[in-house]
Amino acid sequence: MIWSEVETYSREKIEEIQLERLKETVNRVYNKVEPYRKKMDEMGVKPEDIKSLKDLAKLPFVTKQDLRDNYPFGLFAVDKDKLVRIHASSGTTGKPTVVGYTQGDLETWTECVSRIACMGGATSKDVAQICFGYGMFTGALGLHYGLENIGATIVPSSTGNSEKQIMYMQDFETSLLVATPSYALRLAEVARSMGIDPKKDLKVKIGLVGSELLTEAMREEMHKYWGEDMLVTSNYGMSELMGPGVSGECEYLDGMHINEDFFIPEIINSETGEVLPAGEKGELVITCIKKEGLPLIRYRTKDITRLIYEPCKCGRTFVRMENLSGRSDDMLKIRGVNVFPSQIEEVILSFSELGPHYEIIVEREGYNDKLTVKVELNVETDSFSELERIANSVKNKLRIILGLDAKVSLVSPNTLQRFEGKAKRVKDLRGKQ
Repeated sequence: MIWSEVETYSREKIEEIQLERLKETVNRVYNKVEPYRKKMDEMGVKPEDIKSLKDLAKLPFVTKQDLRDNYPFGLFAVDKDKLVRIHASSGTTGKPTVVGYTQGDLETWTECVSRIACMGGATSKDVAQICFGYGMFTGALGLHYGLENIGATIVPSSTGNSEKQIMYMQDFETSLLVATPSYALRLAEVARSMGIDPKKDLKVKIGLVGSELLTEAMREEMHKYWGEDMLVTSNYGMSELMGPGVSGECEYLDGMHINEDFFIPEIINSETGEVLPAGEKGELVITCIKKEGLPLIRYRTKDITRLIYEPCKCGRTFVRMENLSGRSDDMLKIRGVNVFPSQIEEVILSFSELGPHYEIIVEREGYNDKLTVKVELNVETDSFSELERIANSVKNKLRIILGLDAKVSLVSPNTLQRFEGKAKRVKDLRGKQ
C-alpha cells in the first residue's frame, strides 16, 4: 500500500516542491538563526543566491558539533514557547544534541513514519509491538505515532523484561515487531529458551527494524529465527533530522525510499566535501526542507551509502538510498587498512557454526595494531581440531575480505553481552593503553 500520492509524483514535480521549500527554509534560517547566518556570510552566500537545486552546494555544511557548540537551543528557528516536544541524545561523548518539535513538526513526523510503515507492509489490521526504549530517544515515539496514524494497534512495551515481551506477543497476537535487529534476535533467543518457537508459536510476520545497520546477512539471520515469510525491512532516520521516517524499504528490498518532499539528499566525498555524481558511494548529507523547530541544512550524517534513481517496482518515484555500508566515524583504521564492522559481521554470519553475537576488539602492542574478533559458537563441540578448523576458516575469510590478519576467539553460546537498544560491538582500546 502507498500511503500518499506524493510518493508517486514525477521527478519534475518532486524537484519543484523541493526548490520552493528549500528557498523558504534558507531564507528563514538566515534571518532567524544567527550561527547559520554567520556561516553563510563567511562563505559569501545569501538566500537570494539559491535559484536552483544545484545551488544547494553553495551552502555550508552543518555537523553534530555545531549542535553541541550551540547547545541547547542555538540552532532553533522558533522561540522556545513554540515547541511542544523536546528530545535529546544520551550525550555519552559530550554535550547531548537537543532537538525540538513544533506542532507542525510532529504532524510532518507522523506523516513520514506512516509512509515508511506502509512501505514495510504495515496495515490497520496489525498489532504492533514497539520494543524501542521510550524516553528522550526518538525511535519509540516516532514509530508509535506513525503506526497509530495508519490504524495499527500499538503495544508500547519498550525494552527489557524479554520474557514478558514474549508473553505479550502470545497474548496480544503481535503481528509487527519494532526493534533493533540485535534485540529482535535476542527476543527470538529468549522465546526458544521458554520452549516457544517464534516461527510456529508466534504470529509476528513483519519486522520494522532500525537504529542499527541491517546487513543482508543479518536479515537472513532474522529469517532463520522468525521464519522465511517474515518481511524484514530497514528504516532510516536520526534525531537531528527528525527521528525515524527519513526513508524506508518497501517489499522489494531494493533500497530505502527517501521522503523527498521533506528531505533533500546529497552524496559527498567525506574528505573533500565535493558533491558526487548520482550512483556513486559516499557520505550522505541531508537538508530538511519542511521542519520548523530545527531546520538543518546540509547536515553531514557520516553514513555511507549511494542514491538510486531508477524506478522501483513498487510504483514509488522517490529516490532510494542503498542500505548503509557503515558510518565514516565507525570505520576503523587498522595497520593502514579501512575496516567497517559490517564487513566483519557479513563474514561471521556466513558460517552456520557461528551465532549472530560478536565483539570486535582493537588493541595496540608496541607500534602494531591487533584485531581480535570474539564470536559465539552456534554448535556444541569439545573437539579441539573442529574448533581450530572453524577459527581458521573464519580467519582466512576475514583476511580475504579485510586484507589483514585477525585473531578469532570462539566462545560458548550466551557468553557475550546482549543489547536491548543499539548494539555496541566495537571496543577500540588503542587510546587507552
